[in-house]
Amino acid sequence: MSVEFGKYIVIEGSDGTGKSTQAIEVTRRLASLGLDPLLVYNDETDQMEPVQEPGGTPEANIIRKKIKDKMIDRTPWDNVVWFTDARVPIWNKAILPALKDGRPVVTARSWISTVAYQGYGEGIPISTIEAYTKYRVGEQYMTPDLLLILALKSERARRQRLESRDSQHDTDTFESMPEEFQTGMQNGYVSFAEEHDISILDASQTKKDVFDQIWTRVEAVL
Repeated sequence: MSVEFGKYIVIEGSDGTGKSTQAIEVTRRLASLGLDPLLVYNDETDQMEPVQEPGGTPEANIIRKKIKDKMIDRTPWDNVVWFTDARVPIWNKAILPALKDGRPVVTARSWISTVAYQGYGEGIPISTIEAYTKYRVGEQYMTPDLLLILALKSERARRQRLESRDSQHDTDTFESMPEEFQTGMQNGYVSFAEEHDISILDASQTKKDVFDQIWTRVEAVL
């Protein structure tokens, strides 16, 4: 007897929107229902958590360290390649096997982050990113059962969120980039969502209000 595929749920958004927190909360709710959601080892927190791209497998975690290292010179295309390099093992060794076993998978970030950051933010053609991702990772990875984007209305609000993080949190390569990049990236999320009829949720609300809106949409696809 074949096992029904698990549901693949992606929560997107720029740094500071709370997507990782919401991915953890959704995963906890799924676990409380006995649905056995995927958890992977996060070597930054030393915890088993939902996938937070570009980490999620030992290979991907190594690539993530390179991506976040501000001292490593790179071009915008290097960023596309490195993020995609990380997604190959994340999809093939973590997400896809769980889905085939009928388990739900919640991830914070996906290839849409590369569209926003490297496409709208760094100027790589969106069609190139899409084609490269499809070639390297596959169309199934690119079409989750549910995709939600968390957005803050202003760059000032996003910066305030980042500044309120743990004092030990250091800004990474993209968090520290200039406002022109940040504006392009933020607008990119909104533009992509509008073009593809994707729900945008206001991340400036309370965590509970955001979660309630996310969970309503998750329940609809379970």
